[in-house]
Amino acid sequence: MIKGRVYIISGPSGSGKDTVMKKVFEREPNLAFSISSITRAMRPGEVEGEKYNFISRERFEEMIANDELLEHNVFVGNYYGTPKAPVLKCIENGQDMLIEVDVNGAVQIREKMPEVISIFVLPPSLEVLKKRLTGRGTDAQEVIDKRLNEALREIACAKDYDYIVVNDDLEQAVNDFVSILKIDKFKTDRNIELINKILNK
Repeated sequence: MIKGRVYIISGPSGSGKDTVMKKVFEREPNLAFSISSITRAMRPGEVEGEKYNFISRERFEEMIANDELLEHNVFVGNYYGTPKAPVLKCIENGQDMLIEVDVNGAVQIREKMPEVISIFVLPPSLEVLKKRLTGRGTDAQEVIDKRLNEALREIACAKDYDYIVVNDDLEQAVNDFVSILKIDKFKTDRNIELINKILNK
């Protein structure tokens, strides 16, 4: 059986990464999504096991000690990370998996799994990014400025990714993302078993 591939998706706040992902999963129903573990309390509207598994701090630290995570970080005093076992099980079964992760987590995953394909979602311009961040109308200017500075820090890391998807037109961005998934299936490293099978016949 040909192993599945792990894909990483990253992008700053305001890039529209979550919307792109939602559309990609509609187009690619066989693509699995990695559910993160997190120690903060569940927020209204969130569902256990949909995007996050909400666990205790003690359990998370146990996972760190037992090397059960592909990556982990601390944000506002809470741990969050990507459990290793579900990812490995998925790709061993021949299914591709997408992991949403920030730039720090992406570095950790690439160190452990150099074969991963990383995709960074960019806004078309700084002006558009500012407009998207201010257009929400829910954050104070101080919060917007902080988000913008963090976005610029993340965008500076985009050069370390395998592919860039610019989210200017949503439908085009989704088409571009799906094209990356499709073309990757033809890479030599994903077809070694097929080559050997033919040669061994």
